[in-house]
Amino acid sequence: MATLGAKPMQPTPRKLNTLQKAVLIQVLREFPDQQVGVCYDPSASDALSYAQDFLTVFTVIGWKVTDGVPREASNGQSAGLAFVVQRESDLPPSAEAFRDALRIYEIEVETLSDPTCKTNAGGFILSVGPQA
Repeated sequence: MATLGAKPMQPTPRKLNTLQKAVLIQVLREFPDQQVGVCYDPSASDALSYAQDFLTVFTVIGWKVTDGVPREASNGQSAGLAFVVQRESDLPPSAEAFRDALRIYEIEVETLSDPTCKTNAGGFILSVGPQA
């Protein structure tokens, strides 16, 4: 039965639950002293809060974090979650472990190459874009 005046369904806002955060903390603690940047697409309504979930995890484990800057998806490419590195071969082991841990929860992370990306050796940027 159709409801008159019903609005189209909005996607459920993304967030990490407590268990997901705990698992990520456990996995990523194996990689101390990492440097990570976090950015989000301001056009995605849940991107800032989702980015803050990841910032919390990175801060708890003591990573050096450049946080929460609004930024359009790199090179006009859009991804729900993406690692941004200068070259795909630059993806550090910590990011690979992070990606594998997220896959347990069916959360996919793309890798985007951006030659203008400025990260320290072994670092990466986590970009939070619109939901796929």
